[in-house]
Amino acid sequence: MLEAYRKASDDFQKIGKDNFEAVIRSYGELNKGFQAIAARMTDYSKQAFEDATRAFEQVGGAKSLESVIEIQSHYAKKAYDTWVAEASRLGELYAAIARDAYKPVERAIAKKVA
Repeated sequence: MLEAYRKASDDFQKIGKDNFEAVIRSYGELNKGFQAIAARMTDYSKQAFEDATRAFEQVGGAKSLESVIEIQSHYAKKAYDTWVAEASRLGELYAAIARDAYKPVERAIAKKVA
């Protein structure tokens, strides 16, 4: 009877340890993913600021209202296209983070079921 209790206790501890390790690995994947998103957002923000500054400088040096409108239109189109592309990439990154963070948990579940 004591041996059965000891085995059950050991099994329970192993399951707890495995689950804890899976959660830690999952949080590690989340952390890496969020760092990648932060880096991506920093790069995008830096580039957007540089583009806006460049457009502002061009507007300041424009010789006519027609040139100002053309510069502004070109900048607005480029800024919108860049934003849409970046939003799409960020959506893909978030989906990849979710998949990668779930993998350790998925493996732990598969181990227990098998």
